[in-house]
Amino acid sequence: MATAAVPERAQQQTPEQIEREWFETVYQGDRVPQLTRRAVIMGMLLGMVMSTSNVYVGLKAGWSLGVAITSCILAYTIFATLHRLFPRVFGPYSILENNCMQSCASAAGYMTSAGLVNAIPALMMLDPNAIPASFGMRLLWLIPWIVVISMLGVFLAVPAKRQMINIEKLPFPSGIAAATTLRTLHAQGGEASRQAKALGVGGLLGAVITILRDFEFSWTQTTPISWMPGWAPIKSLFGPKDGWLSWLRLPHVESTWGTSGIRIGTWKDAPLYLNQVTMSLEGSLLFVAAGAIIGFRQTWSMLLGAVVNYVILAPIMLNSGDITAASFRRISSWSLWIGVPMMVTSGLLLFFMNWKSVARAFSTITAFMKRQSAGSDPMDRIEVPGTWFIGGFLVLGALTVLLANLLFHVVWWMGVIAVIATFFLVVVAGRATGETDVTPTGPLSKITQLTFGAIKPGDISTNLMTANITAGACSHAGDLLTDLKSGYLLGANPRQQFIAQFFGVLAGGLVVVPVYFILIPDASMLGTERWPAPAALVWRGVAELLSKGVGALPATARIGLVCGGLIGIILPLLEKMFPKQKKFIPAATGLGLAFTINGFNSISMFIGALAALIFTRRSPKKAEQYIVPVSSGIIAGESLMGVAVALLNIIRP
Repeated sequence: MATAAVPERAQQQTPEQIEREWFETVYQGDRVPQLTRRAVIMGMLLGMVMSTSNVYVGLKAGWSLGVAITSCILAYTIFATLHRLFPRVFGPYSILENNCMQSCASAAGYMTSAGLVNAIPALMMLDPNAIPASFGMRLLWLIPWIVVISMLGVFLAVPAKRQMINIEKLPFPSGIAAATTLRTLHAQGGEASRQAKALGVGGLLGAVITILRDFEFSWTQTTPISWMPGWAPIKSLFGPKDGWLSWLRLPHVESTWGTSGIRIGTWKDAPLYLNQVTMSLEGSLLFVAAGAIIGFRQTWSMLLGAVVNYVILAPIMLNSGDITAASFRRISSWSLWIGVPMMVTSGLLLFFMNWKSVARAFSTITAFMKRQSAGSDPMDRIEVPGTWFIGGFLVLGALTVLLANLLFHVVWWMGVIAVIATFFLVVVAGRATGETDVTPTGPLSKITQLTFGAIKPGDISTNLMTANITAGACSHAGDLLTDLKSGYLLGANPRQQFIAQFFGVLAGGLVVVPVYFILIPDASMLGTERWPAPAALVWRGVAELLSKGVGALPATARIGLVCGGLIGIILPLLEKMFPKQKKFIPAATGLGLAFTINGFNSISMFIGALAALIFTRRSPKKAEQYIVPVSSGIIAGESLMGVAVALLNIIRP
């Protein structure tokens, strides 16, 4: 873990002196516009769009993509254009307005972490009747739930802010990156324009690919050409029987040349090919773009895991009868018992190996409780008051307990335990985010799952939804602290950023729930090639294991569970022992994730990361400027168009 070194001069100062020096030399929140209506409205709009994208990506990949830097580039470009066209109506867009906007947009973008890509789909897979069948009732149930636990996380971040950011000056690397981007944008408009164009081109490309692949209207149908390879984008140049126009179509998933494919074995006395076990190419650039952002080590680890799982283990288990069909749903229902323990044990081990960070987190709470207001302290006027924290914690905590009981039948005293435990875990999450730039929602939520698995074994709903409280609150607390770090570096008013965060939570909550149920109208769609929902598979696996016990698993799955758990322990220990050789050691997260997602997703991400690595080595400056905007554009364009196409296919004539 990289711990920020506090400057020697800061070590010699009292906390009050450190904060006063910042207030007198850096703070400009009273002189520069910040929490303006246009900043909040733009943040809400961009956040709603990006949160929609994250629903799509989360159901396919299991994670959420950061939206802060992307929203900064877009907002700056939009307001700069409006200022040039209508200078009297739209005045100059200040850097603090943009920072406030990204706080709002980021909060909306992270709303999927409040359960929509993990706990809720896991509950739907295990108990399809746990969620109302009516679309309207689903919205009435889940919008208040995810909004309340997200706002709880925002309030729970308050005790950590002054200690971690003002006094200790923890790095929060993504916050530093956002502040650096904002300074660059507002100092060099040309670079912002180029990045915005790159993002737009990527978005257009992603949208076009989705249209060519997913539209299902009769006039977009095509006729295959017998002599063309199966993965060719051109299917027919002339109108098919059922329509007046044929589009150039992309297949969902193809890897065969003609009909032969690449043989990897035999199953039921017939040849078994790579494409049958999802080791193929997808008519998509979404995961190629995601791989370019994620990095090479994680993606080569995922490719290794995919080869082991689908090429080596799956054929063996198909012939033994432990896997009953050559499909993603059947293979993943067995292989998740290798991938899930690998990710859980590695995450928990890394978390507890950083025990000093956990210890410092509790000292943060002590410092907050002991803090006494000095009448002349200027920070009291701009920081979030302790009374806000106490009031928000009590009100939102009570609402969380009430909703958990009404919606998911969590006994009230268990809800109280979950909320209190989340208070401490949020501070730990904030510390980890500040020191490593990773908010450990996975390990922390597993702590809650394991706790309630012991308190009330067999109660799947309680197990999942108490952990949902932890994951949602920790994610939003980490996001707010990261945003506050960028504001601290720019001299922003933290109280105004805090307020902006709530507008973002509300905007995101109103969008992500209906989008989720448009894409997933029933539980049968989860865990399929189209919607693998890998994060939900992990949550489901842990809940099932705690509910049924290890004895309910097939013998080979029990062996896989032990092997996966041991590998998840060994790999982090190897990283610790041989830090210089780390790049040659598989990443436990990537390796384990490959056992819960389609093989073609791992292949695509490896291709994207390899392309980004080559581009970076040949042209580092251009790579730094364009890889993230282009990749973000492709992801946003394809995911947003994917949601639009899903909606159009529902209402098509």
